[in-house]
Amino acid sequence: MAKFVLAIDQGTTGTTVALVDQRGRLQAKCNYEFPQIYPRPGWVEHRPGDIWQSVLKAIRAVLRKQLCKPTELVAIGITNQRETAALWHRKTGEALHNAIVWQCRRTTDFCQGLQIQGLESKVQRKTGLVLDPYFSASKFRWLLHNAPGVKSLLNKGQVLAGTIDSYLVWQLSAGQQHVTDVSNASRTSLMNIRSGKWDRELLELFEVPADILPRIVPSSGVMGHTKNIPGLPDGIPISGMAGDQQAALFGQACFGPGDAKCTFGTGSFILMNTGNRPLKSKAGVLTTVAWQLQGEKQPTYALEGGAFVCGAAVQWLRDGLQLIKTAPAIEALAASVDDHGGVEFVPALTGLGAPWWDPAARGVLCGLTRGANRGHIARATLDAMALQNVDILQAMEKDLGKRMKPLRVDGGAAANDLLMQIQADLLGRRIIRPRLIETTVAGASYLAGIGVGLWGGKKDVEKIWRVEREFAVEMSAAARKKRVGSWHVAVDRARR
Repeated sequence: MAKFVLAIDQGTTGTTVALVDQRGRLQAKCNYEFPQIYPRPGWVEHRPGDIWQSVLKAIRAVLRKQLCKPTELVAIGITNQRETAALWHRKTGEALHNAIVWQCRRTTDFCQGLQIQGLESKVQRKTGLVLDPYFSASKFRWLLHNAPGVKSLLNKGQVLAGTIDSYLVWQLSAGQQHVTDVSNASRTSLMNIRSGKWDRELLELFEVPADILPRIVPSSGVMGHTKNIPGLPDGIPISGMAGDQQAALFGQACFGPGDAKCTFGTGSFILMNTGNRPLKSKAGVLTTVAWQLQGEKQPTYALEGGAFVCGAAVQWLRDGLQLIKTAPAIEALAASVDDHGGVEFVPALTGLGAPWWDPAARGVLCGLTRGANRGHIARATLDAMALQNVDILQAMEKDLGKRMKPLRVDGGAAANDLLMQIQADLLGRRIIRPRLIETTVAGASYLAGIGVGLWGGKKDVEKIWRVEREFAVEMSAAARKKRVGSWHVAVDRARR
């Protein structure tokens, strides 16, 4: 009998459900979007019910392709938008308020208040994270203080809280399991990343009762079974789960210290495997849990950094400046010139992320002369996308104390061959692009398959992981140093 894994990739704007076969090949996928809710400037919400319906629709759509029988599904893997926080009723599963999305900034004042009290160092020491509304803890606190009727339900023991992975397992298992995996728990600011448990001091700090939170489990291993899901047999093991960026790291087979991946999306997300010890960053990046397989005593940790604007810079050229008609057109326009011609673009359109963490920084376009044209601006944009990643990866190398291995890439903009060559040249490392570009789906599938014995472990994943193309370094060290130096001058201007 053929064997397949059903992977649920629950993202910020929609849900993708994919079918992966025993050889790790993507057989089918379907995506359904759901509404984004903006109650006030800087606030972002999702209706959990909309998320769940998008999952059910995508499952039905994949099964309608009739590429496998439902009885041939041996495991379900979940990967999800991280940090988004939800509350729901213990008995009915109904949401008690819209979920607060990771992008939401409504708890900024509360987080700044904790910083003023000098509590950031304690939070960072325990969690590896900075004090920021990005993470789940302050969102849970806001929901507990503001969702209608929650105080009464809390007294009756009828409130559950969790990130989206927890909510999906609860729904898939008909309310039988309330769990989260260690990678998602590490993004809440409530878990001690060394003990792998909810931390009493952090729970008190953010006023979150321990009994409403899910049980923390490994990222791979049976954590529940399906029940009462239309189109699916009861009893399919839910056996893999990780936050989207950690799933991508696993899906890229980045299994050794120094292995790193970069996801080129609206922003860029970079994770570097640091082995079985959490490294405290001195260079402005975050420490996080990457994953933990069942039976492992210690999780695998990672350093994480992100640039807020990556592919979004190309969208701005298209929509704001109208320099291009479509996003893919930037490759040909940038290739029409030999280099950036002295033009620099720092895409700090929403501030600067790691390693600068400067929310006040603003975008800069400089170095313009009479000889500058649209092609130079396009080339400077691709350079900037790559140079932001160079800054992050060099910071990670300092923390790790060793030279990183070739960088593995994924995400929509990874299809841009010119950008990948620029990244190789400016980083001074080989760039590897996999055949299966949907690496979050791959990671969720691999974790789930390992969890039920479909694959024996990471060595089996390495056997089915395939390279599509490699990009070798073509720039000299001297030229690289000069180009990075010019970029840093422009970054300084953006931060003034």
